[in-house]
Order: sequence, then structure tokens, then C-alpha cells
Amino acid sequence: MTHHEDVKHSADPGELLSLAVRAAERAGEAVRAHVSGRAAHASVRATAETKSSATDLVTAADRESERLIVDVLLSSRPHDGIVGEEGGEHQGTSGIEWVIDPIDGTTNFFYGNPGFSISIAASDAEGALVGVVHDPTRAETFTSMRGKGAWLNGEPLPAPSTVPPITEALVATGFSYSAELRRRQAQLLPDVLATVRDIRRSGSVALDLCYVAAGRLDAFYEAMPKRWDIEAGALVIAESGRVTRAVAGVLDGTPTLVAGSEGVVDELTALLLRAAER
Repeated sequence: MTHHEDVKHSADPGELLSLAVRAAERAGEAVRAHVSGRAAHASVRATAETKSSATDLVTAADRESERLIVDVLLSSRPHDGIVGEEGGEHQGTSGIEWVIDPIDGTTNFFYGNPGFSISIAASDAEGALVGVVHDPTRAETFTSMRGKGAWLNGEPLPAPSTVPPITEALVATGFSYSAELRRRQAQLLPDVLATVRDIRRSGSVALDLCYVAAGRLDAFYEAMPKRWDIEAGALVIAESGRVTRAVAGVLDGTPTLVAGSEGVVDELTALLLRAAER
């Protein structure tokens, strides 16, 4: 057996999960320090820059968080790959790739609002193997391991016991940074609002997915987010007994991610497709 093969088969999911939790919590401490006090919050605003559009922000804290996470991961597993939202990349040889969003919900963070998180997933050739979404403001850490379950602060997330009709569903959504795509997303809202119990918009896709998994929301939909936004949260969803689905035809050229219990996802998908035909 070659050295490369030795490395490739050395990944224990439990160890990967512990490492991801350690990295997320360390980054969470650093991120929380950036908004603890008026002077700290002012420094966040002073370091902000834009990315894909004038509404798409990145701060020095995003970059610091990503550096901390990468350092923790590679110090223990130097042969792994890295894909980070803020440009952190490392070509690995182990067969394990870490997918990192150092602050999911940067706009909330920029304004000092709660509702941001650190998202870390370890993936292999079959997809996400472990996932961690850490909310530093609420000291909540959602974790998941493929085929083993999903947890909140170590307590198992229960599978859905009842599935509400779409008319009684609390549904979360989000919007693109592209002005044109936002306009098309807004055109769907009247039909959705007229049908469901109510709509929420938190600003963190990773937390929205975890809230669906925890039963705090019934469903979530959005124009397909980036891989680092959803890799960890989608595994939490799956391991809680719920589903995610990429739906074509709601927005031209862009799949729509729909998540929730299977029956709610079916009804919400049908609703979105009807709304798109108007």
C-alpha cells in the first residue's frame, strides 16, 4: 500500500467532527470579539469591503476566521484539501476536503445583528461526511455525521413527528446579491406569503437549514446558495430525517434549493413552480 493510500483511508468521522467543532468554536470566539462593544463594532465597519456587488460584504473578521479555521484543520490534517469562501484553498491528497464559510451572514455581522454562523464540513467522494454550524452569539453548535445522526450541543435532533400542510408552514428564504435575481425572487413572494403561515429571512443560510432540522422552521427555499453556505447544513438536514432538493424551473437558469420534511418540500416546490408561471 502506498503512502498516499495510507493517508486516504485514515479519516475517522468522529475525529473529523471533533476537529471541526474545535475549529468552529475557536473561530467563533474570535468573531464574537469583533462585535463585543461599540469600538469593536466600529472597527468591523471600517474593514468592510464589497465582493460581487455593492451589497455583498466581506470584513477583516471573515478573513481572520478563515485563517484560524484553516490553521486548526491543517495543523492536524496537512494532507486534506480546503475550499474556503474567502479564498482559502489547499490541494489535498487524503480524499478529504474541508468546505468552510468563516462567517455565514456577514451582513448581519456587519450591522451587529445576531444571525451569523461559522459553517465547516468535511467531505469525501460521496459528499459531506461531517458538518458543523456554530452560532457564536447563542452558543449553539449543530453537528452531524453521515449515517449517524444530527445534534444540537450534543443532544440528538428529533426526526419530524408531524408534517404541517403548506398553509401552516413557517418558511424561511433568502435573496441573491444580484439585483436582477433579487427582483425575480421578489416576484415569487406574493404567492408564497398568501399561502404559508408566515415568512422569515434570517440572513444565514447555514442557520436556516439547521433551524429546519431542529423544527424551528418548517421549510427553507432560496436560489441555489454556494457550496460553502450549505455543505454542513444540508447534512444536518439529512441526518435529522428531512430533505434538501434542487428544483429547476422556479428561476430561469438557477436551481432553487428547497429544504424541509419531504411532504412540505413537495408542497412548497409545487407552490414555487406555480408562482413562477405567473
